[in-house]
Amino acid sequence: MIVPMKKVSLVILNKDKETALKVLRKSGLVHLEKIEGTGDKLADIKNKVSKLEAAAGVLESFKAAKKGLNQVSCSNDEAFLKAERTIEIQELKKSLFEKIANDTAEKDRLEAWGKVDPQELKNLSEKGVYLSLYEIPSDKYQLIGDDIQHVVVNKTKGTVRFLLVSDDKNCVRPEAMPPEAYQVVLPEDSTDVIAQRIVENKSEIVKLDKEVEQNAYYFKAIKNYDKLLQKDIEFETIFTGMENDGTDGPNSLSWLTGYVPADEIENLKKIAEEQSWAIAYDDPSDDDEVPTKLKNNKFVSLIYPLTDFLGTIPGYKEYDISGWFLLFFTIFFGMIFGDGGYGLLVTLISLILLIKNAATKKPTATYGLVCLVGFATVVWGFVTCTWFGLTPEQLENNGFGFLTKLTVPAFSNAFKGSTWALPWATKNGAVLDVDKNLQIFCFSLALLQLSIAHLKAIGRNMKEKSLKWIGDFGALIQLWGMFYVVLSMVVSAEIFPLDLTLDYAWHWTVPFINKTIGFNQILVGKVAIILIASGFALSFIFSNFEGNIFQSILASVKNIISVLLGVVNVFSDIVSYIRLWAVGLAGAAISGTVNTMAGPMFGHAAMFVFLVLLLVFGHGMNMVLNLLSVIVHGVRLNTLEFSSHLGMSWSGFKYEPFSETVEK
Repeated sequence: MIVPMKKVSLVILNKDKETALKVLRKSGLVHLEKIEGTGDKLADIKNKVSKLEAAAGVLESFKAAKKGLNQVSCSNDEAFLKAERTIEIQELKKSLFEKIANDTAEKDRLEAWGKVDPQELKNLSEKGVYLSLYEIPSDKYQLIGDDIQHVVVNKTKGTVRFLLVSDDKNCVRPEAMPPEAYQVVLPEDSTDVIAQRIVENKSEIVKLDKEVEQNAYYFKAIKNYDKLLQKDIEFETIFTGMENDGTDGPNSLSWLTGYVPADEIENLKKIAEEQSWAIAYDDPSDDDEVPTKLKNNKFVSLIYPLTDFLGTIPGYKEYDISGWFLLFFTIFFGMIFGDGGYGLLVTLISLILLIKNAATKKPTATYGLVCLVGFATVVWGFVTCTWFGLTPEQLENNGFGFLTKLTVPAFSNAFKGSTWALPWATKNGAVLDVDKNLQIFCFSLALLQLSIAHLKAIGRNMKEKSLKWIGDFGALIQLWGMFYVVLSMVVSAEIFPLDLTLDYAWHWTVPFINKTIGFNQILVGKVAIILIASGFALSFIFSNFEGNIFQSILASVKNIISVLLGVVNVFSDIVSYIRLWAVGLAGAAISGTVNTMAGPMFGHAAMFVFLVLLLVFGHGMNMVLNLLSVIVHGVRLNTLEFSSHLGMSWSGFKYEPFSETVEK
């Protein structure tokens, strides 16, 4: 459930502001409205936090590279000095890398010349010999006339390098020099000096890395100081950002506003009375941005690690669908992950971790959720006879034939290829095979989940005594009619006909008593169309109802395109659930392919290692792909299709009270 909130305002004496905020923080009750702080102290703290976080980011990689690195306890001041030094080292390394890059480029530029020393050329110039470096393409070298004194240094493919000999100290380029020849700029230092400098700078980087590695022993201390300063930032932001009456006297006032769970308001009133604060509270208005606090039992709370990871928080005025989310996500996970063997591995690993964490009293919700969805996958493995991608024949031949019997024939791989129908068949003999039964099951899940969404909307509007519930009821029966249309268009037009002119009939042989009951399919098709038409009409008239039917109809007319597209969306939303079958089928195909590739290696000792690697890599990769599919598809059906029929936009934000704890 979404915990009801009260909007509170607290008024305190300005002189008691610091003490009051400490008391309020200790209580951990009030989620404060956003406040903008100011001041040099706040800026200084933020600057420190910026350095600490930057240093922690650098040190984390060194810490991760050395698992089990013992952490050193130290004062906050010492931790900050280590952080500052780490940042300084990073700047030094950046400068050294730039120097190495520049020197390397210079060295590479002159590499073909061999050793180049500008000092030697300077010494020769003092003796009246002036030399400059030139390069020219090989096919243009013959253009250099005999009147140009030069000495060829070397020739490589495509280039001739030579020294121009001149009696001009400025080494002016001769007019007869071919334009293709270009002068090589002398380096500031000799190539030997450049090479030595590169070596020295690289050596310096190694030394700096070792110093950073030593600072990694202070990683935890730096992180702890960062958390402490985060508390100071929050406190200083509120302290400097509180509104006040603008006076400076002893009776000047400051105040702040926030939100408190309704069941905690008495505790806050008691604190306010003890501290001589003025307090006012009321129910939030429709315009207030109220935080959302969810409260459920431990089982339903298993879904929280997933919703926290996704960042999906219902708005305060929306629905808490945690229970339904958990139920359907568990089913979807089992169907998409699909393989009972995979589910067994997931369940066993999560159970081990669950027991280990329970013994150390660490949070276990994540492992609890993994264990639950793993168990759901095992159940689906039994239902469909899917175990590590093995065929029913392979299970029989390897002593696991009992798994082909512990199954649901209508959905089981053990019955694929046979016409195992649901307990009906048409007069013309059309039946449903396993794949079509699974498709019907997917669409039935869609009908169930989306019907729940509309029933919840009906219940809320009836509670609020709004005739919008009639529009929601129209959307519900439209959904039911569209369900039959989907079965006809996607599953089988013979068994679920929309052609109302033909004579169709279902024949259902009741188990155990062998009595056959007939159903007129034409009647069912007519009912489906009537439901769609009447549902559309009711939704058109009442979906925008705000006290006036005429205004409601007018609003629908104004949005006629969206209203008509809404009918198509109902169809597409139901069809969207076929992804549960399709993605599961793809995963089964991959696991079957891995087994087929591994088949020829069985029984050959020399191939044992390759066999194990192939099976582990192939099935492991398939499990990863299945997990990604669950996140993409299983989550989508809850947060998009289901939520859109509920009218949810997940516009909420988490209740995070001003408290001693930084990580809420």
